[in-house]
Amino acid sequence: MKAVRIPEANIIEIIDVPEPQLEQANEVKIKIKRVGICGSDMHIYHGTNPLATYPRIVGHEVAGKIVEIGSSVSKVAVGDHVVIEPISYCGECYACKNGRPNVCKEVSVFGVHEDGGMREFAVLSERQVHKVDSEIDWNEAVMAEPYTIGAQATWRGNVQEGQTVFIQGAGPIGITVLKMAKLRGATVIISDFTNERLTFAKENGADYTINPSEVDVESKINEITNDEGANVVIDAVGLPQTFELSVNVASVAGNVVLLGFNATPSSIAQMPITKKELTITGSRLQTNQFGKVVELINEKKLTHNGLVTHTFPLDKVKEAFAFIEENPQLVRKAVIEFD
Repeated sequence: MKAVRIPEANIIEIIDVPEPQLEQANEVKIKIKRVGICGSDMHIYHGTNPLATYPRIVGHEVAGKIVEIGSSVSKVAVGDHVVIEPISYCGECYACKNGRPNVCKEVSVFGVHEDGGMREFAVLSERQVHKVDSEIDWNEAVMAEPYTIGAQATWRGNVQEGQTVFIQGAGPIGITVLKMAKLRGATVIISDFTNERLTFAKENGADYTINPSEVDVESKINEITNDEGANVVIDAVGLPQTFELSVNVASVAGNVVLLGFNATPSSIAQMPITKKELTITGSRLQTNQFGKVVELINEKKLTHNGLVTHTFPLDKVKEAFAFIEENPQLVRKAVIEFD
């Protein structure tokens, strides 16, 4: 079968690999239909993802069809359309025992720590697949995993109806956070340096947009919130200065949620954190978010609405990576088709 592999940084290849077979009673075999290209895939390609190892078959945003099941599988059947939950974990460490397997000490992410879904077939445990209604378009289904990132961030920030949420960054992840925050009933402010992205965010429910190159962000948020500040700030940019801004613009008793992996220290005094009694949390991957996300997709309450901008056939995967790299202003989400 065909697979897309990154053997080392800045090289991508389509190779022939053996088709996987069921080995355990709880496994399912999936014919891959769609794989989204994520920013982390681009980082693996460029050698800037500190968690990935090489060589690596990438792809963790995956939708496909069940073609074979093990003898103990009961949750799904042959013919079912599914999306893949890309994490596996030990189940025994402190994080796992406390309901946080996404930060398991031995967490393994499909397409990062282990070979992923950018291949014609994959075999996974039943636990890692979630059934999607067959009437849902594949390009809608494949967005399930990115939506779980937005769902996780809003859960970690404890976003509630009636709150004001400020999202920094209107890229694909920022938009998934926006969609989930709106479904929770929040008023959403979102910022980005690209007006096209802000226009798209407005089309997808943003109540207010801010371009930091045009206005002072802190002053604008104070104006919008009558000097209260944002009850929840979600930083989908991940720079030292965006973290610092998050603390400054958060309201008293507010929540600040960080999604970035930037290792550069920020300069933040204790005073605003203690004085406002802020809660600052990280948000990584997802914890039990797939069920609710798939339900929203099945009910058509969650749609990409233009978030998927480009599709490429498998044999054009090199061109897809190059196009994303050369045209970041044009691409929101690109998807590889395996039909």
